[in-house]
Amino acid sequence: MADAIADTRRLYAKPQNLNDAYGPPSNFLEIDVANPETIGVGRNRYTTYEIRLKTNLPIFRLKESRVRRRYSDFEWLRGELERESKVVVPPLPGKALFRQLPFRGDDGIFDDSFIEERRQGLEQFLNKVAGHPLAQNERCLHMFLQDESVDKSYTPSKIRNA
Repeated sequence: MADAIADTRRLYAKPQNLNDAYGPPSNFLEIDVANPETIGVGRNRYTTYEIRLKTNLPIFRLKESRVRRRYSDFEWLRGELERESKVVVPPLPGKALFRQLPFRGDDGIFDDSFIEERRQGLEQFLNKVAGHPLAQNERCLHMFLQDESVDKSYTPSKIRNA
């Protein structure tokens, strides 16, 4: 082993031009959860969130999309990914059961600060999940991010590159 000499040659990278430095990245996936909207009154009241996706990954059918989803839709997605994929799925932000109790001094789950906190948690959740290469193959993720409505009676399957 004393005869082994470490290879100390330098790797020569090709010079970078302005298009390489400031052009779009070779692969990107941007997901924003924004514009929370509370709909309805009384017991039929709920909040939806706009999900904006921009990507150049070939596995996604649409390169840009905007859909609206409720918290229960996020729960459905998490359940499907846990059941169908081999990915460790991160937790969603909590249900906030105490905020749903009557006779509170605030708006409970419809309080602006709570909605913003939940929005941030949902955005983190989606970026972690959608950034995982194995999760990107799941039909439920594509449906959640790009279809106008979620068909909860879909047939689970994998997406193939086009």
